[in-house]
Amino acid sequence: MAKTYSQLYIDIRRRLRDAGIEAYGLEARLMVAHAAEKTPAKLLQDLSLYTSDKVSEMAESFLERRLAGEPVAYITESWEFYGLPMEITRDVLIPRADTEVLVDTALSLLRGRKNDARVLDLCTGSGCVGCAIAHELPASRVVLIDNSPEAVNLAKRNAALNGLDDRVLCVEADINEQPPIRLGSFDMIVCNPPYIRTDEIPSLDISVRDYEPIWALDGGSDGLEFYRAVLKRWKDLLRSASHLIFEVGETQAEEVVKLMRLTGFKGLEKVPDTAGIERVVFGRI
Repeated sequence: MAKTYSQLYIDIRRRLRDAGIEAYGLEARLMVAHAAEKTPAKLLQDLSLYTSDKVSEMAESFLERRLAGEPVAYITESWEFYGLPMEITRDVLIPRADTEVLVDTALSLLRGRKNDARVLDLCTGSGCVGCAIAHELPASRVVLIDNSPEAVNLAKRNAALNGLDDRVLCVEADINEQPPIRLGSFDMIVCNPPYIRTDEIPSLDISVRDYEPIWALDGGSDGLEFYRAVLKRWKDLLRSASHLIFEVGETQAEEVVKLMRLTGFKGLEKVPDTAGIERVVFGRI
């Protein structure tokens, strides 16, 4: 017997809830909308309509994948970050709410002081951080850097998806190598690098360890490998009195402060996330 979209949504929501999925309502809505090839807003308008067998079967397959541990962002190939829709593939990490603190910090340092800033986003992945900054500061220019060609192409699509491709440039480059000469100089560098210690990777939650790209998580033996690379090779792209902002792991803030101090940064500060964890470190050169 055919179900309405409402009935299908309620059934999937219940099964997600029973499986202990915390955001069961949101995830059920995203899966049903994706199966129906509708936006979540359109799905809400159409809840009283009947689904097809194809939609029901597709939603059921999404549910099975989710219950097996696959994150919903990879199933639906979409997520939201800082209010912006983002296309997400298994080539990149899923944007976390904690990373919005990185964007908040960048905006607090630029807004009203340098609204037309030129910003460099290193280890950009999906492009979520750089796109959010570009969206919030319409006069800014942002360059997104990643060493993965798949990530760079995805970041380009996300810039276009949000109408930012005229102000956002995506470049393939490796932060473990010297920057391309053509990049020029910047008023700010933001970076959310891989920072999980190599020996911690096997103990990560299955939804992270088995689905998200390990190369985007592994920060080396002490988790600080990429911070050192940025400070050694990329900080010289900053103009005088400009800021470098890092996202850091749960216990890394003080170590990153020390690294930045040793390489000439001043005015160093740590910013907590909503759980009170020191999530962002920044300083000026």
